Amino acid sequence: MEQIAWDDKFNIGVEVVDKAHAKLFRIMKKLLEIPEDTDSNPSTYKEGIKYLEAYTMTHFLEEESYMRSIRYSGYAQHKRIHDNFRDKTLVSIKKDLELSGYSTAAIQRLLLAMNNWLAEHIMVEDQAIVGKSFARKNKKSSSYLPLISKTVNRATMEVFQIESKLFSEEYKGQNMGNVFYCQRSYDIEGGSRVQILLGVGDLLMVRGVNRILGTRMTQKDKAEIDRETILKIFALLFENVSKMFHVEKALEFGKDNLLDKDTFRTDFMKGYPCRMLFSTKVGYVLFCYRSWRVKEQTGNGKQ
Repeated sequence: MEQIAWDDKFNIGVEVVDKAHAKLFRIMKKLLEIPEDTDSNPSTYKEGIKYLEAYTMTHFLEEESYMRSIRYSGYAQHKRIHDNFRDKTLVSIKKDLELSGYSTAAIQRLLLAMNNWLAEHIMVEDQAIVGKSFARKNKKSSSYLPLISKTVNRATMEVFQIESKLFSEEYKGQNMGNVFYCQRSYDIEGGSRVQILLGVGDLLMVRGVNRILGTRMTQKDKAEIDRETILKIFALLFENVSKMFHVEKALEFGKDNLLDKDTFRTDFMKGYPCRMLFSTKVGYVLFCYRSWRVKEQTGNGKQ
């Protein structure tokens, strides 16, 4: 799992808020650095999470106090976001931790969720407090949210036998841990081409391999999964999610469609107007797509 770290881009220019944000990232980083496979892990994690939760709630109160002091017009909506995180998101995460016995894997899922939520919240809602605005979700993509969410959930249920829920409507490249990436392109009705990019967390991939191949791999065996097997899992996912489009032709699909982390970052930066992150009990699924018009073929058959 990559390191969680504070970045100066998160500063909004209000000292009490910026210091609290930086401290939250430091707390998460320390939890992440706790050595694995020690007998004291569950109790250490439990105390650490309790402290992280308490400090987060204190920060919310301080931030809300500051918003009231400047008569911030978006206070009510901002507070609702804080309340929703406290009463729903955090409750769900804590339940997962308790059911797992505060396992290392569950802690990492918590830290990823907290890191992603906090980073996006700072860059959108908190920056808005001081008058800075950042683009939110694409309106066109937003209209497809119910369909995409339903389709991705159907795919994860079929391939991994696990439910997925929308975590972020506009993924911005935040850390998701160890992830497998793959993309596939299709020619669709109307002379356009669509490219779908999927990301699957390593624990989900292991779960999929075990289900499809009948193996009993564990997280420690993930490095042994060969590219052909990874492609089989992705092929099943693409088969499901591509049903959202009126596909006329699926373009060639093979090992070259798999992306390493660096290639993914380079490709992702080219821009996907639709980029959604889904969470499951054992990891994340990233769904992105973009489309463009394909040049009409000339008389010699070339584009």
